[in-house]
Amino acid sequence: MSAHHRSGARPKLFPIAALCIGLVAAVAVATASAKGGPKGQPVDQHVLLISVDGLHQSDLSYYVKTHPSSALAVLTEQGMDFTHAQTPVPSDSFPGMVAQVTGGNPASTGVYYDDTWNHELLPAGTTNCAAASPGAEVTFFEQADLNQHSIDAGQGLSGLPDSILLMTGNPTTLIDPSQLPVDPATCKPVYPHEYLKVNTIFEVARSAGLRTAWSDKHPAYEILNGPSGTGVQDLFTPEINSDAPTSGSPNDWTTDNALTEQYDSYKVQAVINEIDGFDHSGTTAVGTPGIFGMNFQTVSTAEKLPSSDGLKGGYLADGVTPGPLLSRALDFVNAKVGAMMEAIDARGLQESTTIILSAKHGQSPDTPSALTRIPDGPIIEALDEAWASAHPSATAPLVAFSVDDDGMLIWLNDRSLEATQFAKEFLLNHSGTGNDINGQPRPYSASGLSKVYAGRKAARYFGVESGDPRVPDVFGISQYGVVYTGKQGKIAEHGGANPQDRDVPLVVSGGVVDRHGAVAARVETTQIAPTILSLLGLDPRSLQAVQLEHTRALTPLRWERRGLAPAAGPRLTAGANRRDGTPPPPEPCAWSSRSPTNTAHERSVP
Repeated sequence: MSAHHRSGARPKLFPIAALCIGLVAAVAVATASAKGGPKGQPVDQHVLLISVDGLHQSDLSYYVKTHPSSALAVLTEQGMDFTHAQTPVPSDSFPGMVAQVTGGNPASTGVYYDDTWNHELLPAGTTNCAAASPGAEVTFFEQADLNQHSIDAGQGLSGLPDSILLMTGNPTTLIDPSQLPVDPATCKPVYPHEYLKVNTIFEVARSAGLRTAWSDKHPAYEILNGPSGTGVQDLFTPEINSDAPTSGSPNDWTTDNALTEQYDSYKVQAVINEIDGFDHSGTTAVGTPGIFGMNFQTVSTAEKLPSSDGLKGGYLADGVTPGPLLSRALDFVNAKVGAMMEAIDARGLQESTTIILSAKHGQSPDTPSALTRIPDGPIIEALDEAWASAHPSATAPLVAFSVDDDGMLIWLNDRSLEATQFAKEFLLNHSGTGNDINGQPRPYSASGLSKVYAGRKAARYFGVESGDPRVPDVFGISQYGVVYTGKQGKIAEHGGANPQDRDVPLVVSGGVVDRHGAVAARVETTQIAPTILSLLGLDPRSLQAVQLEHTRALTPLRWERRGLAPAAGPRLTAGANRRDGTPPPPEPCAWSSRSPTNTAHERSVP
């Protein structure tokens, strides 16, 4: 990766209720305080949110069908199973997780990826802000750690990795400010939580006196604290891309699926400690949080790795049946979810705890024969060379930064109509040779892309004004099966807009709700955030993104009884063009049509 390019025993359970209302459009500007429902209205005391990264709805359906006595089967059958849920675009972990806890898409949150470009911030390390030129990489991944080679991210614990549960619950202290972009207004580094434009469910819960906790894969997930910086009281973030199992080892926790299982087990134990009323370390009694949870990485690496531990990764030839490594990963997640469910039962919390199971993203492709690996670095280099040849007076490369996994997000130094159209036309006319699942040559056309949005149309696709400092200048949706990589170490990826990137499970099960069954209507994972607040008796409109996007909870009956349902706005019909003639997102409910982001609730960070 160059400085300006990144390639890419059956447990008991409880009843539940929910109905589906799709995401509606238009921006509402209002303020609301957190408040409970009327007296006598049943509410939960705890919500456990579990994200199984990489898990498709089809994976869950297959596992439940073939393992009818499993913990995942119980969770699904005794809950509401929203079978057509989608993540936001881009389908990266960072915007995917942020969506679940804010209720917002990138236009509202300002978060497009964990590694992006901002045209108004200053480069990391800037001290003379008056003389600096704007434009900076925003590095909210392992590069921001004090020590990205250690699972404790530089805290300095002894006895690692076995001692990792003693890691701090305040990972902000483990972020290296010299790696962060600088705010030109203050000449200070911008931490992840300061970059987020809207508040989170953790902040709303804390303002209502509830305890909060979360476990995730990088210290940069302190973004979940929200703009206040204090939303999550106990935030456990062992570094997944550190050397594994110890510093100096040639692997990280993602390059061997058994290591990923070991890594995920630490976070599972943290959650069980929290269920038992302790902090994540299990050493201090603090009470079970009102909102808490974790993400799993084991399924994701089992889908991406060609093989691990002598087992073939990904799916069988039909693209539906999990291969041996993925089957093991699903069994692992099932066992760990079952252990959490058993801990809830053992504490007598099953009547007051709802579990929500979903995923930050899926993965693509599922069908092995569809895979085309394309080295993206040469494409970006060729684009720069073509621009320089046509514009010999240009003083900077055309591309400022790009991140390409199974989509292309490109930020340009020249944001003019001429430049953005040049980039679009170049990409759509560029061809070359990649390689297939067996490493054999496979030609590609149009840079592996099926659609390219550039300039104003890219901004409109994401629902922001042209010239927004955060939005990509070029957004390319890849052809099915394309993964951008210069190596042959992965067979699937995420981060774009392919359906398999976005079609994830969403199960709401347990606690005070009482309906079971499958719901086929389309929903978004953004709807998890207002649903969690509604379950806890808090006002979903306390979330700024809910106000901006009119994001609906998945429990409208409960909302209606409390008088909390937001007003409906106009809906963008699937297949219909917008007024300006540009097409809607590739799938219904992909995002809300909205006017330019209102600045009333934005932070000052560009």
